[in-house]
Amino acid sequence: MQTRSKSGIVRPKQFQEYQGYFTCLTASVALDEPCSYKVASYSAEWRSAMQEEIDALHSQGTWSLEPNPGNKNIVGSKWLYKIKKNSDGSIARYKARLVAQGFSQQLGSDFGETFSLVVRHTTIRLILSLAAMNHWSLRQLDVKNAFLHGDLEEEVFMRQPQGYEDPAYPEYVCKLKKSLYGLKQAPRAWNAKFTGYLPALGFKLSHSDPSLFVKHEGSDVIVLLLYVDDIILTGSNANLVQTVVDDLSSVFEMKDMGRLAYFLGLQITYPVSGGLFVSQTKYAKDLLHKAGMQSYRACSTSCKPHNQILTDSGEPLSDPTMFRSVVGALQYLTFTRPDLAYAVNTVCQYMNSPTDVHWLLVKRILRYVQGTLSFRINFTSISPSVSDPWQLSAYSDADWAGDINTRRSTTGSVVFLGNNPIFWQSKKQGSVSRSSTEAEYRALANTAADIAWIRQVLQDVKFFLPNPPLVYCDNISALALSSNPVYHSRIKHLDIDYHFVREKVQKKDLLVQYVPTEEQVADVFTKGLHSPIFSRHCNHLRLGNVTR
Repeated sequence: MQTRSKSGIVRPKQFQEYQGYFTCLTASVALDEPCSYKVASYSAEWRSAMQEEIDALHSQGTWSLEPNPGNKNIVGSKWLYKIKKNSDGSIARYKARLVAQGFSQQLGSDFGETFSLVVRHTTIRLILSLAAMNHWSLRQLDVKNAFLHGDLEEEVFMRQPQGYEDPAYPEYVCKLKKSLYGLKQAPRAWNAKFTGYLPALGFKLSHSDPSLFVKHEGSDVIVLLLYVDDIILTGSNANLVQTVVDDLSSVFEMKDMGRLAYFLGLQITYPVSGGLFVSQTKYAKDLLHKAGMQSYRACSTSCKPHNQILTDSGEPLSDPTMFRSVVGALQYLTFTRPDLAYAVNTVCQYMNSPTDVHWLLVKRILRYVQGTLSFRINFTSISPSVSDPWQLSAYSDADWAGDINTRRSTTGSVVFLGNNPIFWQSKKQGSVSRSSTEAEYRALANTAADIAWIRQVLQDVKFFLPNPPLVYCDNISALALSSNPVYHSRIKHLDIDYHFVREKVQKKDLLVQYVPTEEQVADVFTKGLHSPIFSRHCNHLRLGNVTR
């Protein structure tokens, strides 16, 4: 009989059914984040973190032990472990979270309506711009065990947490009184609890963004942004802001993070000259490490100029998981990187069946990110040299029939408040345009709608623009259509967009002005450009290296 030892094979054999276990051990050694309670129980740091979590659950009265009802669905429980790190990569704390296995919940029995409320990216950039322009201080608050504050309306039973079973009643189950992480209705219960208390402090809900709350007291304004359990607080009066912090801390267990510095992967720095810088350097480094491209040679642009790729070009990837994961992460990187918007929008269109050619496009984006890790958005304060710092202006552009797969056009637009970019997008249009004028006019209508929404947010914060917004477009025919009814017969199929833009122009709610193509900043959102033009537009978008 020929055995492994006789053949000189000393490497351990890998069994398929235990592959996940080996992966778990490898990950726990490399990242110090255990995959199971058994592994975590050997570490004093993780035992302490779990005990802290259990103590918090008991202090909140999250559950009561009751006999198993027998005829009810019993939800499982699981420990999750995460090392919280600072923006510089240092360890902040070890966090153990007990979560309910909500995937086993039954609709109509132990949960009903579900949703998770998050603030829009444009709203965050708009508030940061207002804070920079008005020299407001930015505060960050974190709600400890936020979901535990929510009250459950349904009857939910859960198994006792592993390692913390009651020795006197090991067969009992936990009847949940408070929402727990993992439950399908937990985000809704927490949001209802928190937003229900804010009116008592004088806050009013914004009609444009349900995560934005505004409080007016005399001539002062306080703004609160809620992103699940992370809060940004700013306003014109620092004493009123502190009063709101004290009021919230008296009801909810809050952690005052002080001056806003690291929020949802955003790194905020404050230069001596005023204003603020917003970057995602740490997030970009983590993304490059995830893709294994932290040592690749950098390139000058995120995509090749006038590069067109078919949907079925190349060989399909055997496992598209990495492609989809990296592209999804790149989408969030466009939060502070408008220079990536067009390239990321392009690769997102291949998510269904990515090929090796499409993966090369993603790798080029990552190479560009590698060379621009220190890029950040600069939100400037009001300068005395600027004649109208509160001017809302936008650039609108379209690349007619630029997609060779569908022949649809790409809309590109960017909106500025003063000198600060607060909104941008690169998006493929929903239908084929029969002319460049039609494509440009559709883009103009979309830009006008976005401007109308931004104006509504500004009105909620009680900021009224002295002059109507100004939109720059490089298509003379589209400009003529926005103000001259003679051309209406040429675009009868664009009736809604036509009337929408013309109505805004006639009411003086919008001004449309021609801009030469070489000065069209939105051009960077519709097509790949050569390096000199690309760099010039990036400078107009307030992008550049961080300077201390």
